[in-house]
Amino acid sequence: MSSTTMDTHATVRERHGQKDGGYAPIPFRTVLGVELRKAFDTRSGFWLLVAVAAAGVIATGATLAFASDSDLTYNNFAAAIGVPMTILLPVVAILAVTSEWSQRAGLTTFTLVPHRGRVIRAKLVATLLIGVSSMALALAVGALGNIIGTGLKGVDTTWDLSFTTILYIVGADLIGMMIGFTLGVLMRNSPGAIVTYFSYWFVLPTLTGLLAANQHWFEKAQPWVDFSYNQNRMYDGGFSSQDWAQLALTGTVWLLLPLAFGLWRVLRAEVK
Repeated sequence: MSSTTMDTHATVRERHGQKDGGYAPIPFRTVLGVELRKAFDTRSGFWLLVAVAAAGVIATGATLAFASDSDLTYNNFAAAIGVPMTILLPVVAILAVTSEWSQRAGLTTFTLVPHRGRVIRAKLVATLLIGVSSMALALAVGALGNIIGTGLKGVDTTWDLSFTTILYIVGADLIGMMIGFTLGVLMRNSPGAIVTYFSYWFVLPTLTGLLAANQHWFEKAQPWVDFSYNQNRMYDGGFSSQDWAQLALTGTVWLLLPLAFGLWRVLRAEVK
């Protein structure tokens, strides 16, 4: 076969989306779009997002109904909407990963996209996009509630959240999403990962807080060993260089290393 004929065949394969030896891989943006859609079109994902939206509406209404005039501030409205999202959105991250195993969809997914790393990267990007979009929505609705609430009460509108403070809050919430994602790749089981996440969010801070209150040595050591403590401190903002070092150390030990181990397991686990 002449070189001209070979070049012609290669050109035809490229036009039909093929490379030498087979079809070209599915574009990453397509995989990402599928993962974003999967986060919303399952029953669990859909009702979870409905619960987040409903909790935000109820929290806004409660702030308007029961807050005093002095409490009608942007910070309070944004917090009322943001707290349900902060608690529940990491569950979306968990389900984004565990659905491949708990719903037995992994065989289909990894057959269509054999390179699991591309699927996991798409799930991670989808998780972060959902988190950022949800927090932007919470801040926008909080601003709207602040304007409407102060207008109804006839008081001055207070904007008491600086841009830097907002960045700290968004960072803390994204860490929460990453914790959910990490638990998903580690456990690959929805109920187990969700129970572990709520234990991390509600039980662990209570236990470490009691220990710090009663043991002076742990009070000093807590910023260097307790990741949840450093994550919660981000909501107050104003980190010093030492605070960032403590967050980096505890985040490496309790988030990045488990995430790396979980990814290693996912890439080698048998899919049934």
